Amino acid sequence: MTQQDALATTEQHEGRMPALYLGHGAPPLVDDELWTSQLRAWAGELPRPSSILMISAHWESAPLTLGATATGVPLVYDFGGFAQRYYRTQYRSPGAPELAAAVTALMPDSEPVVQQPDRGLDHGAYVPLTVMYPDADIPVLQASLPTMDPTRLLELGRRLRPLRDEGVLIIGSGFLTHGLPFLRDWRPDAAAPGWSSDFDAWAGEAIARGDVDELAAFHDHAPGMPYAHPTVEHLAPLFVTLGAASDPHAPARQVIDGFWLGLAKRSLQVA
Repeated sequence: MTQQDALATTEQHEGRMPALYLGHGAPPLVDDELWTSQLRAWAGELPRPSSILMISAHWESAPLTLGATATGVPLVYDFGGFAQRYYRTQYRSPGAPELAAAVTALMPDSEPVVQQPDRGLDHGAYVPLTVMYPDADIPVLQASLPTMDPTRLLELGRRLRPLRDEGVLIIGSGFLTHGLPFLRDWRPDAAAPGWSSDFDAWAGEAIARGDVDELAAFHDHAPGMPYAHPTVEHLAPLFVTLGAASDPHAPARQVIDGFWLGLAKRSLQVA
């Protein structure tokens, strides 16, 4: 991105935080120099958030559930088979009780919000934050994915949209393709399988058109299914982000593309 583009982006979001959808990757992705440099640059061009609301692929719970609002609740190391050093990662961000109260107030009375104060950030939340905001000095709240239905997730994002006017950075954290059972080459620089590259190209084109309806119908329209998403929790946060956009049908800015382990790490920002 050029300096002129970065300045234009900052001016566009003056007074309102953007919302993001990003590929968070497994814990070893913090060792990928390209990915981490892209995330750092992205965070560096954003206005500083007052707080961060994370919606991660790794927490499915209905009704909408809010995690810890106190500082110091242990992280959730929800992965296995990695080097021991990844289980020693810490991210002691401040709690965000005011944000939890604001989220609760935005939900209708017919949709109760549950508190789970002992639930710390999972790796879909803290892994990208350790790169983007390594000082851990911004309050963070994690919310669950209460459904996998794109229409309902778009509505959830719409309800959360006013938080952006209060300086809240809404981040949907997933991965644009996530067909782990179908990978044959587990090297970080592995070539993308056809199902992954085809789905990524289709999604990139739909995002560029602002075609939310096409994206929401991915089960029926997207090439590469069901291999790209044998389960859909890594795509689901995308719809919260799109719903939180000022205009969900406007083209989103696609900030990161490419592949890791052959999986599409395409990430985007909405105004």
